[in-house]
Amino acid sequence: MEHDPEDVVPGWYKPQPRSPHQVYGADVIRDIQRTLSVAETGEWDASTVNHLKGLQHLFGITPTGVIDEATAIQIERLRSRYEQVSR
Repeated sequence: MEHDPEDVVPGWYKPQPRSPHQVYGADVIRDIQRTLSVAETGEWDASTVNHLKGLQHLFGITPTGVIDEATAIQIERLRSRYEQVSR
């Protein structure tokens, strides 16, 4: 859309290893959960993973439940839209 930000990788994005090791702090996870309209627990829980997979599917990204670069960009685009609406 015309008001969407450019496809720039957000500063909070960190490539994730393919292990259960969590690379994001609770504050970043809560921000992601808020954007996904999930309970803001600060934990990378099953509900968050399921909502993330839904977002990935919606945007044509392989639904892994892991935040890759393309997913981080879409989360940031959604966050930007919510911020514009709430102003």
